Amino acid sequence: MVFQVLETPGHTPGSVTFKSGGMLFTGDTLFAGSCGRTDFPGGDWRAMLASLKRLYELPGEFKVYPGHEWTTTLGDERRTNCFMRQALDEA
Repeated sequence: MVFQVLETPGHTPGSVTFKSGGMLFTGDTLFAGSCGRTDFPGGDWRAMLASLKRLYELPGEFKVYPGHEWTTTLGDERRTNCFMRQALDEA
């Protein structure tokens, strides 16, 4: 399995997402219906919005494996995740 590393800061400055085939391992960047907290030292809400916008704009469909909770799909998050929608408006 080959992974592409996408820089997705926001939760922490070094947050990354791993992309392989039709899968995204998003750590604490993107959750089902939510996103990672940014109130920790080094957290940055503006960077989180930019990272969510970057994920939103990935072409195609992906199964999303977050660092916590449930799996989802990028299509579902594009349609229903209010933080991803906010990222489109503000990032």
